[in-house]
Amino acid sequence: MGHTIYYKTSISRWEEFTELMERVAHALGYSTIRGSFFIEIHPHREGVESLRIEKEGEGFVKTNRIEPEHSIYLLILYSISSFGVVSLSED
Repeated sequence: MGHTIYYKTSISRWEEFTELMERVAHALGYSTIRGSFFIEIHPHREGVESLRIEKEGEGFVKTNRIEPEHSIYLLILYSISSFGVVSLSED
């Protein structure tokens, strides 16, 4: 049943990005943890891992194609292109 999203990020406008992500996450009822060089988004949904995005780095998250979290994660990850560079793939 597993499904994973793989991503690589380089976010130049980090403060703006994390402020937006906190706003969006909280509006969706998700919690966040914000560090100097990462932000974690916790959907509190069984079967969906928390999304950790680093300012510069690579990551992956298992969503198991559980909706709406799978699509929300894709939107979040693709939105990075407004603040820097992102590449992603799925399997």
